[in-house]
Amino acid sequence: FWLKWQLFWDQIFFPLPCGCPKRAMVIKTDLCSYTEYRIYPGHGQKFVAKDAKVSFFINAKADSLFHQRIKPVKLRWTQAWRRMNKKGKMEEGGKKKARKAQKFQKAIVGMSLDDIKKKKAQKPELRQAREQAAKEAKAKQMAQKKASSSKPAVPKGKADKSQKLPKGGGAPAGGSKNFKGKK
Repeated sequence: FWLKWQLFWDQIFFPLPCGCPKRAMVIKTDLCSYTEYRIYPGHGQKFVAKDAKVSFFINAKADSLFHQRIKPVKLRWTQAWRRMNKKGKMEEGGKKKARKAQKFQKAIVGMSLDDIKKKKAQKPELRQAREQAAKEAKAKQMAQKKASSSKPAVPKGKADKSQKLPKGGGAPAGGSKNFKGKK
């Protein structure tokens, strides 16, 4: 008896020299087979089924729900629901990082892959000069086209005088629009 008291006294007034905290008391806990909560000693109910499977429930509520065959996944307060809906415990697995899509170069109908790479490797000034030269050549071609086809074109809106318009100033042959009845 005296030795136990002495050990207790030493732990309180003379802590361990390494500076570590006091040793915590280890309590054996079970898990509820329905809610997956910890069950401490002296708590909970055991149920032994006909097939000799032992279920340990934290309280009568869990026991009752188990016997009603209500799935724990459907109840928001159970650990099974939390696990199914990815709640809590983020530090355990960590969120998976979405992979960035790798850039993949393919040949285009008019150019091969080597041509595309050469064009990308060109300096921007050279590329701009080449584009400018192409624009000038296109403008010159358009000017030549306009000069060669300088025939007097008939405006689109005007109709030929050879076509006769119906009497009544161009209205359709059916008469007035507002007429509601037989002719």
